[in-house]
Amino acid sequence: MQLNCMRYTFVLLTCLVSSLFSLYAVAQEGPKMKFGKITKEEFTGKAFEKDTGAHAIILSEIGTSTFQSDGKDLRLVHKVHRRIRINDKNGYDVATVEVPLYKGDYSEEKIEHVKASAYNLENGEIVETKMDSKSVFSDKQDKSLLVKKFTLPAVKEGTIIEYTYTITSPYYHHLRSWDFQGEYPRLWSEYSVSIPEYFDYMLIPQGYEPFVLKTRESSRTTFSFRSESAGGAGSSRTITVTPNVTTYKWGMKEIPAMREENFITTTDNYISRIEFQLSAYNWPDQPRKPVQSTWEDLMKDMMKDPEMAGALDKNNGFLSNTVEDLVKDTKTDQEKAGKIYAWVRDNFTCTDHRALWMKKSLKSIISTKSGSVAELNILLVAMLKKAGLQAAPVLLSTRANGYVYQFYPLYTRFNYVVAGVTLGDQYLTLDASEPLLGFGKLPAACYNGAARTVDEFATPVFLGADSLKEQKFTSVMLGKLENGLITGTFMQRPTYFESYDIRTKVKEKSIEEFFKEVGKSYTGEIELENKEIQDLKSLETPVMVKYDFKMQLGNEDVLYLNPLLGEATKNNPFKSMERKFPVEMNSVFDEVYSFNMDVPEGYVVDELPKPAMANLNEDEGLFQYLIQQQDGHIQLRCRVKLNKANFTSDDYSTLREFFDLVVKKEAEQIVLKRKK
Repeated sequence: MQLNCMRYTFVLLTCLVSSLFSLYAVAQEGPKMKFGKITKEEFTGKAFEKDTGAHAIILSEIGTSTFQSDGKDLRLVHKVHRRIRINDKNGYDVATVEVPLYKGDYSEEKIEHVKASAYNLENGEIVETKMDSKSVFSDKQDKSLLVKKFTLPAVKEGTIIEYTYTITSPYYHHLRSWDFQGEYPRLWSEYSVSIPEYFDYMLIPQGYEPFVLKTRESSRTTFSFRSESAGGAGSSRTITVTPNVTTYKWGMKEIPAMREENFITTTDNYISRIEFQLSAYNWPDQPRKPVQSTWEDLMKDMMKDPEMAGALDKNNGFLSNTVEDLVKDTKTDQEKAGKIYAWVRDNFTCTDHRALWMKKSLKSIISTKSGSVAELNILLVAMLKKAGLQAAPVLLSTRANGYVYQFYPLYTRFNYVVAGVTLGDQYLTLDASEPLLGFGKLPAACYNGAARTVDEFATPVFLGADSLKEQKFTSVMLGKLENGLITGTFMQRPTYFESYDIRTKVKEKSIEEFFKEVGKSYTGEIELENKEIQDLKSLETPVMVKYDFKMQLGNEDVLYLNPLLGEATKNNPFKSMERKFPVEMNSVFDEVYSFNMDVPEGYVVDELPKPAMANLNEDEGLFQYLIQQQDGHIQLRCRVKLNKANFTSDDYSTLREFFDLVVKKEAEQIVLKRKK
């Protein structure tokens, strides 16, 4: 017997656990659901105790994945049955269901047996409203993805919805993953998978919630296939096989919702989930056939793909005149690269900042002056190569898209393309899709770890947040106090990405509007004068914000002044007492604040904050609050510095205490008292 092996690359991968099923124990069986068998108690059941404000609760969900014969081949059959109670109008979104289906050149996944109903409790009776089968419609996403959607009717606060569907798939690579956790809490979530001995899969779990059900059982299953005979036309015979099938089952109960938290790339990296990676075929009477490719093989394929780097193999002679004109007066390779980069950045509009494939040719991109992030940066690579520079596309996954793990070569984990160029002993990554981004800079979202170059070596590129160092310097000087108004000067060199935001605000609105927002950031009345933003057009460097101000301080006998003015850290960004997830900041940072003032005439210092210093885990962070008064002059230097961007959950309490100290100390005030 020969079974077809359909080639398909599917996005999976988290962390590899080699012995997930070495030991098994059944802790608890979950509830059994039968479609349409809704009880009144399900409408009035108590709220989820861990999240009493949940807008919806998944009462129960059960999924299965099995292999079945269609008479000619094996097909993966994935079934889902889900029951959800909608608590309020903010939970209505669960009534719209999206089911992704994957397609190749010759075959595709199909959704079948869709059944959905909404149930409402009216006058003490359960009223069912069935969804019309015509309510299922298609939404094409890209060349390999089709999304089926349907929306349940008669939904209001208190409605219970229920739906079930079946997906048949020819893609053995696409043994579907299962999320036990999501936006809403779940009372019960269960998934079972039955795998014939013909396939070896890596089982890849992630998350922090415990399984209450985890079993593994072996059995025999019979598959029958029709085979065309070598003899007469139209004759066939039936082949029956009875392989060993291993069935895995997992269950979780009372799973809390996954909430967004400060300083995390994406919760999708940590959601409780089980995924699968096909590692080998074990066809009868054939040696074991591994299917694991290599990064080098994958990138060689992408180098030939006309929707990726295949466009770079062509002569692209139409670019010659433009490139020659751009680099004619340059003396170094860096100048060449800078001129070409600025031309693409300044003359083209990005139409899609989340794209991996080219949909237009290079000529079409040039003629329309627009393209996706992939198209613009592949055009940039083509022009750099035309100038004789060593350049190639670099694939990465943005922070919101999740990590790329290095165990398996899967292009579907990526969602963004930048350009990589070697200039002597320097390697730079460039992104021409952002009109206000400087040469050699990438958006902060691109610093998400592992990336890969589309070259024959699949050269790895690591873009870690720890390598992104953001610095900020602020200087404030206060002058005379007259009629309750104190004058001062403010000068700040923000971080590079804060400067990027300032440039964006100024471009979208105006400098005047920007300073209006600055004025609103102060507590009390303030008047800004001589406002200026320097280096707005020097995109490779941070800007400089400068202004003079008059601030209402008062002329009472006792005056209170926070020397950090509007620059104090007002709230601890780490509010939760505990945290299961790591802390993932955009960058390391070093912020220095300098303050100088003369004690106003007629006043003396009654109270002055005490100096303070603290280290985070010895050398991972620093907080300095150095203040002194000498000869009627007050001077403060405050510094907050973190030497790394990523912290484990074990570090969370220490990090939280560190920022507690920062917030409390920066809230302290200078107290001035009128002389008697």
